[in-house]
Amino acid sequence: MTPNSRLQRLHAAGVSIWLDTLSRELLDSGEFAELIRDYAVTGATSNPTIFAKAITGSERYDSQLRRLAEAGERDRQQLFFALALDDVRDAAEALRRSYDQSGGRDGFISFECTPDLADDTQATIAQALDLWQRLDEPNVMIKVPATEAAQGSTSTSRFCSRSSAMRRSSTPT
Repeated sequence: MTPNSRLQRLHAAGVSIWLDTLSRELLDSGEFAELIRDYAVTGATSNPTIFAKAITGSERYDSQLRRLAEAGERDRQQLFFALALDDVRDAAEALRRSYDQSGGRDGFISFECTPDLADDTQATIAQALDLWQRLDEPNVMIKVPATEAAQGSTSTSRFCSRSSAMRRSSTPT
């Protein structure tokens, strides 16, 4: 890719450039790394719909899915999370330099709770905490649906983000 000087200038002026998609193909092909390097991408967002499209539209997930099934995993949601969270973790690693250089103000990847929990505050909180703990990266954000029921989960989500940042800053690397 040819570097995009306009995006580079926007980034230099303090604008965070986020990519609104994520897939294993984007990560494995090196295109995600190129977007970070050449297009000043310093964040990315993902959600279950984005991943469902990526998983069903690519063979890149097939061998991992087969291994999980052979190991006895049958729960469809856990299979989905195993695939998607690996990609989110890889994206977090790719964005980590931006996160570190910005002092934790940029370089994030986000992942959203599943929409089936949008009207259940406690289930949303439980899933957000579970996803956050499973990912265990300081530059991961867990998004919650913008519903009345989910409003109660946002204070828990903010706590997780701060706790993660504090835990990471006190852990030697």
